[in-house]
Amino acid sequence: MIFKVITSNPGKVREYQEAFASAGLEAEHLRLAYDEVQSSDLEEVVSKGMEEIRRKGVRGFIIDDSGLFVDALNGFPGVWSAYAQKTIGNKGILKLMEGAEDRGAEFRCCIGCDVGGRTIIVTGKCRGAITSEESGSDGFGFDPIFSHDGERSFAEVPLEDKNRVSHRGDAFRLLLAELGKEN
Repeated sequence: MIFKVITSNPGKVREYQEAFASAGLEAEHLRLAYDEVQSSDLEEVVSKGMEEIRRKGVRGFIIDDSGLFVDALNGFPGVWSAYAQKTIGNKGILKLMEGAEDRGAEFRCCIGCDVGGRTIIVTGKCRGAITSEESGSDGFGFDPIFSHDGERSFAEVPLEDKNRVSHRGDAFRLLLAELGKEN
């Protein structure tokens, strides 16, 4: 089975291809513009996106919406993570975190999957902390300032290892479990 991964982020596509390959499935990149509803809820963003993509006649696809939820910033940037990354970036988040004792944060990934006319929506999470500085050259987005283990940023973790512990990896495992219920 081949799933179309609809995103403008090539980093996400690589993560899906790696995860799908280990499950004996295939993922291919499909660039398709769709409007993201403005909401504070990842699942609502994904659900509305799926509706629009289906109206365009696309089937057998996956979309996701992910966010970094920082405790000391009351969950910011959350669902607005892509916008925050474009506007203030990692340096901006680190600036906002200056002097913060609580560095707790959580990455969340909500995956929406259209398979055989069925809708599957799952949300994965990864708890960790915001680092005091950027480190690492792999990954994308906020990876250089998030550590799941207190030792390395996500940008320092090889992709295969990252998929085992990340929010997207967690969501992917939940998705596989749901897909398995079909068989």
